[in-house]
Amino acid sequence: MRKNGRQTSYYTVRGIIQRGLPVLSITCVMGIVVGQILNTRESSLLSMPAILILIPALIKIGGDTGSMLGARLSSAFHMGLGDRIYRNPVVHNSVIAASIVGFVSSISVSVLVFLASKLMGFGMPFITLLEISLIAVLIELLVVYSATVGIAFASHRFGIDPDDTVIPLIASLGDLVGVMGIFVALHLLNIL
Repeated sequence: MRKNGRQTSYYTVRGIIQRGLPVLSITCVMGIVVGQILNTRESSLLSMPAILILIPALIKIGGDTGSMLGARLSSAFHMGLGDRIYRNPVVHNSVIAASIVGFVSSISVSVLVFLASKLMGFGMPFITLLEISLIAVLIELLVVYSATVGIAFASHRFGIDPDDTVIPLIASLGDLVGVMGIFVALHLLNIL
């Protein structure tokens, strides 16, 4: 890439900071919002210790699997395999695989939280934990995967490396949507 007659590298310290700082500023704000959402429900959450164990693991599922999806899409762009969203086998297969991983992880988290809470003496019925997990993960995956595909394609289209945008934004969005998904699930199941 040339600028003003001199060679500039995409991977200079200045270039990385210019691209990374705005993204990381946004993710910091998202983290503060997640913290405030949890803070507003502190007393309710403290009365449900099993949910307190569930939250960190469950909110990671969307962000982590969304980041996996974003990394696959970014690799596909770098290899020249993906320029269209619709009917693109890279997108299609990656979303299906990430969804399977997300739902299997959700079920696994439900089992582990159930066992941990039983061992600690404050159990919640397994079916309730499973319902909360599946509802929250369904919401999280729908929003996070849609955002992942959108951010990856938009970044690529506008000449921004998706590696610089997708993973940090999606990890933070997964936390935000995951917490909101848990509260929606608790509300739908009349627990909160």
